[in-house]
Amino acid sequence: MANFLNFKTIIEQDEDGIFVASCAAIPGCHSQGNTYEEAVMHIKEAIRLCLEVAKNDIQYKNSIDFRQEKTNRFIGISDIIIPKPSFVV
Repeated sequence: MANFLNFKTIIEQDEDGIFVASCAAIPGCHSQGNTYEEAVMHIKEAIRLCLEVAKNDIQYKNSIDFRQEKTNRFIGISDIIIPKPSFVV
């Protein structure tokens, strides 16, 4: 896998049904799509474009987390349900 970079992305669906993708390792790297698949395609393109900018902008390049460590794994997101406090309307 030496010829590839692995960037974790987060994809959420907003209140309008649009899928919003973010790559936390690359500042300002966000995209969206009408479907999950479209959002994945668009975030891949956004990552490529950000890396193209980084090629000529050393300060931006230095702000990107290129570490390929396998120590951190995204496990998932859970809804945590608790009783609503009385002061919350």
